[in-house]
Amino acid sequence: MKGAVRPIRLATGFLTVGVWTLGSRILGFVRDIMIAAFIGVGPVSEAFFVAFSLPNMFRRFFGEGAFNTAFVPMFSKKLEGGEDPAGFARDAFSGLAGVLIVLTLIAQLAMPGLILAMASGFLGDVRFDLAVDFGRVLFGYILLISLAALLSGLLNATGRFAAAAAAPILLNVILISVLLLAESGVLADRSFLPVPAGAEGLRGLHHGELLVWGVVAAGVAQCALVWWAAARAGFRLVPRMPRLTPDMKRLLKIMVPAMLAGGVVQINLLVGRQVASFFEGAIVWLSFADRLYQLPLGVVGIAIGIVLLPDLSRRLRAGDVAGGQAAFSRAGELSLALTVPAAVALCVIPVPIVSVLFERGAFTADDTAATALALAAYGVGLPAFVLQKVLQPLYFAREDTRSPFRFALVAMVVNAVAAIGLAMAIGFIGAAIGTTLAGWAMVILLMRGRRGMGEAAAFDTRFQRRILRILAAAAIMGVFCWIAALLLGPFLGMDGWRYPALVVLVVGAMGVYFAAGQWIGAFRFHELRAALRRG
Repeated sequence: MKGAVRPIRLATGFLTVGVWTLGSRILGFVRDIMIAAFIGVGPVSEAFFVAFSLPNMFRRFFGEGAFNTAFVPMFSKKLEGGEDPAGFARDAFSGLAGVLIVLTLIAQLAMPGLILAMASGFLGDVRFDLAVDFGRVLFGYILLISLAALLSGLLNATGRFAAAAAAPILLNVILISVLLLAESGVLADRSFLPVPAGAEGLRGLHHGELLVWGVVAAGVAQCALVWWAAARAGFRLVPRMPRLTPDMKRLLKIMVPAMLAGGVVQINLLVGRQVASFFEGAIVWLSFADRLYQLPLGVVGIAIGIVLLPDLSRRLRAGDVAGGQAAFSRAGELSLALTVPAAVALCVIPVPIVSVLFERGAFTADDTAATALALAAYGVGLPAFVLQKVLQPLYFAREDTRSPFRFALVAMVVNAVAAIGLAMAIGFIGAAIGTTLAGWAMVILLMRGRRGMGEAAAFDTRFQRRILRILAAAAIMGVFCWIAALLLGPFLGMDGWRYPALVVLVVGAMGVYFAAGQWIGAFRFHELRAALRRG
């Protein structure tokens, strides 16, 4: 039926999003391994990572961040009640497109100021001019990916997760292809951007130029894919002149606090980048460490958040308190069962992970040591980052975006004080520690703030009973990782053996964790199989 809504099943929805996200993150690793080998740690890679953070930053405002935080609950309720969801989606799509077109034009003139705000340590050297040139091209990606994020939210709310989850893979496929073309020499002697003074002959300059244009091409492909999927679902959204309807006014009213909260989060990221920009190579080290811890965060935390928000919104409208509590508790249980062991592994064996994945070509042993240090710091915060994805839908499903904004302000202060203060004493790693401390501060505030939400916002007895067992199983796995890394150490540094050795280490750790978890009752495999069959 045109525009029909499918029932949302937490387990199957999470599996769909998680599998596609895992594929995207693995390809992202391949992409970053190639960047490390072909470009290394230098002006071109630092400029690219700073410029590439621009679309990621604004996407959190206008894409899956503030806009979708307000859009998805409203759209879900209109869909459930049959209140012209297609018209509402079309108005939101048109309004978002109009705002982003104006913003993109302004950004072309304001790009030097934007780069200065993100990495003032670049001022006075070639990295600044490169980042400005790269940023002007990459800003076009913001328009495309933000519209794609709105369409993805629409699809998720109707219970269709596959196309939205698959779209990010296109970015990595295209960027990997671009890097291979650049390295093969097919386009190596062609310049697509003006070369700043002093940048001639820099390692990987043409690779960087091709990467930024590849990002824009990927944005076109991603937006086209989810637009086609939405059209097949009965929502063929064609932009028209934006209209300030009563629904759009309410959308803006809900969205503004979420945008402010998103702004606070971006300030946290800006603080980290500013600190890193004063330490040569630190932006690349932190970016690669971020990529590694984002794998479990993306596969588990983001997948849970994507599926949980529309599910909770519809259950609240239907008055299903018991179902809401069960969905919330199982989301928290599943998230921690999968991310706590990942956090332990990132803290116990960061050097083998980084060295096997990235240490080759222009990426040296010193780069491995610095990246591994940042990875361990991020690993401590991984459970907090995932819990935020579980807790925030409690607020957003109730159209409460003000409370998360207030909490984010406190987390911002924690991050700024920690990152800047620690950087003076221990260097760039202060930025990673500040991010982790801010993540845990945000979780504490979100947990405290849900007290007045009733039973649906409380973890049930099964969750409370199993959390300590999950921690125990992860601790057993951590001991195994430490011993196995010592035994496999010679193979992890040996060409031809390093990849099989890492696979043995990771697979062995997974086996120990799941065996220990099943043995002590941290989780039951038959429950997951039953949930998938019901889905």
